[in-house]
Amino acid sequence: MRLPSPAKINRFLHVTGRREDGYHLLQTLFQFTDFGDWMTFDVTTDGSLSREDRHAFSLPAADLGLRAAALLRETVGRPDLGVRVLLEKRIPPGTGLGGGSSNAATTLLALNRLWALDLPQAQLLELARQLGADVPIFVAGEAAWAEGVGDELTPCPADEPWLAVLLPPAAVSTADAFNDPSLARDHPPVAPVDFLAGRTGNDLESVTFGNHPEVETAHRYLAAYGAARMSGTGGAVFVPLDSAGEAERIVAGAPPGMDGFVARALNSSPLLNALN
Repeated sequence: MRLPSPAKINRFLHVTGRREDGYHLLQTLFQFTDFGDWMTFDVTTDGSLSREDRHAFSLPAADLGLRAAALLRETVGRPDLGVRVLLEKRIPPGTGLGGGSSNAATTLLALNRLWALDLPQAQLLELARQLGADVPIFVAGEAAWAEGVGDELTPCPADEPWLAVLLPPAAVSTADAFNDPSLARDHPPVAPVDFLAGRTGNDLESVTFGNHPEVETAHRYLAAYGAARMSGTGGAVFVPLDSAGEAERIVAGAPPGMDGFVARALNSSPLLNALN
């Protein structure tokens, strides 16, 4: 089974507080894109879990996708279940596009079917929360208004613009960004009407810009064409646009040394569409 593992974007991201356990309280609007990784799953009967990489990125041997497979197998008490995963990664790590979280969710959904487990979505969402705060949105598969640590999801379809996305040469550490002492953690809660009125932003931008000036350079370039935003903690930066042609021209004219791509923001995940 070969499935897409799509990138996500945060149309905005506010930090509204911090829990006693150190996790931050957030508000954000998640959407998917038609750009992402591809994963091929080949079931085995020897209980082995392995990954073959078809990309140039450096990933740990036990990445979030294989951790998802191990957690699923442990949950159902079936150590005999195995899989070989071919990962064709196009989402660079450290970009705020949710690549690792998306890989984990694709693994959960694919193996739930291939291993004939038939776990309900509610149980898969609980497993997703154990793997990371962004994993549930990929399992749910619908654009969502997210609160809590980002895992309290309310379906919230939004406009589906074209996106010019730039990838500055910076690998941003999510942990470092959230632990930065300069980060403000008291953004008053907002409502969807505030997003529609343009009264939202990304509270992590100032922190990431300070630590990675190249991300600020990308943002400044895109801001000349519209309401540019950093996705997550960065360093990917995007601007919503009316046409693919306009997005292609903007990406083609990006500052030297910056990669980029054109994508469409989507309210429905390409992963769930493929599974259906």
